[in-house]
Amino acid sequence: MWGFFQKQILGMQWLSDLVAKILANLGLDPTNRWVISLHFFIYDVLKISILLGLLIFLISLIQSYFPPERSKRILGKFDGIMANIIGALLGTVTPFCSCSSIPLFIGFTSGGLPLGVTFSFLISSPMVDLASLFLLMSIFGGKIALAYVIFGLVIAVIGGSVIEFLGMEAYVEDFVKNTRVGDIASPDLSMKDRVNFAKSQVKDTFRRVFAYILIGVGIGAIIHNWIPQEFIEGILGSDNPFGVILASLVGIPMYGDIFGTIPVAEALISKGAELGTILSFMMAVTTLSLPSLIMLRRAIKPKLLGLFIGITSMGIILVGYLFNLLSTLLI
Repeated sequence: MWGFFQKQILGMQWLSDLVAKILANLGLDPTNRWVISLHFFIYDVLKISILLGLLIFLISLIQSYFPPERSKRILGKFDGIMANIIGALLGTVTPFCSCSSIPLFIGFTSGGLPLGVTFSFLISSPMVDLASLFLLMSIFGGKIALAYVIFGLVIAVIGGSVIEFLGMEAYVEDFVKNTRVGDIASPDLSMKDRVNFAKSQVKDTFRRVFAYILIGVGIGAIIHNWIPQEFIEGILGSDNPFGVILASLVGIPMYGDIFGTIPVAEALISKGAELGTILSFMMAVTTLSLPSLIMLRRAIKPKLLGLFIGITSMGIILVGYLFNLLSTLLI
């Protein structure tokens, strides 16, 4: 039953077969490299779009019960490591890219929440969310998807805890500290309001990420069918002990989200790249992209920004090597 769910429901093997049949009926040679690339592109774009639309709708319904002011009140009830854990978990039901998370981070910090807790939220929000869990399951299976989420949350909790322990409040920009956000009562939304909210979130998410999905799937199609396997293995395979570090550094200048990086990861792993190396690349792209770091610099001073980058990068790299060690158990 689980195999059927993963292959046909999440993996949408039926859709792959349907696309292949349509291309064959059009008289295209299924063994031709261009046709294989076209099949990969059409199938992955449709699969990710269908899953993304359904998942964003369902997750947005959940998110409608956790507006920023309610999330702030929930976080305010906890302290210590438990507050960091709750902050990281709340990040899983919030916006799906780092640039969208930063305004919430500023609001939480302005509202007086502990800095470490808001950083746990900031790290987990783009790196780990419920939609990414199901999309990862559709490609890599349940064990890998669950391990990715758990390790992402661990990075978020430890990163926020370290920042809290070091007492970095002085390195938050003054405009953030001097802005006080009042407790706004959350209106009771009807189910119709929540459904409309979910629909708007689906439209907004597609508007923001669809271009990156097309780019990611396009890159994946090129990697999958045109780049020799030996080349990928030489750079990102087990023979290169620095593959995790290289993948993490390559991911930082890029801008994207989990939905655009998944097809790239899918193609790379089919070419022999190590699992941990690929997941480190995905984490770096989603959490440490240059546009998000530039936005974050407006809210915090360089010393705190450097600490955030250092802690997150170190966590991502360590997780990558750990994944490589455990890959035989997860695959």
